[in-house]
Amino acid sequence: MAPSFGNLDLLVEKQRLIVCVGSGGVGKTTSAAAIGLRAAMRGRRVLVLTIDPARRLANSLGLTEFGNTEVRIDLGERASGELWAMMLDAPSTLDDVIRRVAKDDVTREAIFANKIYRHMAGSFSGSQEYMATERLYDVYGSDRYDLIVLDTPPVKNALDFLESPGRLVRFLDRQIMKWFLTPYEEEKVFGKRFLMGTSSVVYRLLGHIFGREFLDELSVFFALFRDLYDGFRERHEAVGRLFAATTTSFLVVSAPTEPSVDVARFFLDELRTRKLPVGGVVVNQVHMATTAVPDVDALLGPGARALDAATSGPLLARLGAAHRRLRELAALEAARVEELRRASGVATWLRVIPRHPEEVHDLEGLLRLHRDLFDTPS
Repeated sequence: MAPSFGNLDLLVEKQRLIVCVGSGGVGKTTSAAAIGLRAAMRGRRVLVLTIDPARRLANSLGLTEFGNTEVRIDLGERASGELWAMMLDAPSTLDDVIRRVAKDDVTREAIFANKIYRHMAGSFSGSQEYMATERLYDVYGSDRYDLIVLDTPPVKNALDFLESPGRLVRFLDRQIMKWFLTPYEEEKVFGKRFLMGTSSVVYRLLGHIFGREFLDELSVFFALFRDLYDGFRERHEAVGRLFAATTTSFLVVSAPTEPSVDVARFFLDELRTRKLPVGGVVVNQVHMATTAVPDVDALLGPGARALDAATSGPLLARLGAAHRRLRELAALEAARVEELRRASGVATWLRVIPRHPEEVHDLEGLLRLHRDLFDTPS
């Protein structure tokens, strides 16, 4: 059973993997970077791994670019630990996996040259959640870091990320390989004679539809991957164990909007159904409003009292209306936050982060978010 953590600081100090999940545009990337910054300040060697196509993490860390290799962030005197960052370069990730699991150079180069593999590699490169788990497997297994913070890609379906480790294994299912390899191997042995069996008849029919060259290429592809299947299955099972480990926590990140809250609740339900460890909930970009009557001098400056009634009256009316709308929006968002608090349960902490007018685009902005995450009471 996963341990219970009372706040984010304990999560940062004790865990080896923190996975930030949620819908797009809710601040997962900057939250992951701020968590990594906190861990480095606490003396840990931490990697923030992001799959963010907008490259906001690079900006928030003051970097112009980085890719499929780890880059150390210069924190100066701010931290006794180390903060590293890596942005997934999806097209090269599957090739890196093949280099690790191929039994020899000949097999590896034959796979790279196969047309079906090149097409599949392009398709899987677009599947960022699958590539994230592959890169995570390699980095985690290297034991180079005390903590890894994974910023997951925005997904249309919350299940995409949770199910992604097994995607390639399902595609390379032994039954599928056997179905394609049987007619391929029989013809190689017995020549052009009529092949008996349902699979061979269907195989020849598909050859008329797609072309024999395509099916031959596909059969060669499965023949090459036959010996790699166990390696992919082992990686899939290892990632599954990693997600369920007591040293892992999933952090659900949300915004106070109805669609985002729906996705966050769905993640909470799915994580619990799958018995995966929920570490906490962060609600970003929450509007705050006081119920007190606005101070005219504070709003308009010391010269406010000198304004004539014709000028100050309409201006104050507009300011009052804007304040009422802000209070109504803040009340609506507070209700959604409370809804998430109930959905997360009393055993799970929840942190509310106020909305700031400035975007996080440099290290100073990241430090501001860091203070909101760790220094402000829930």
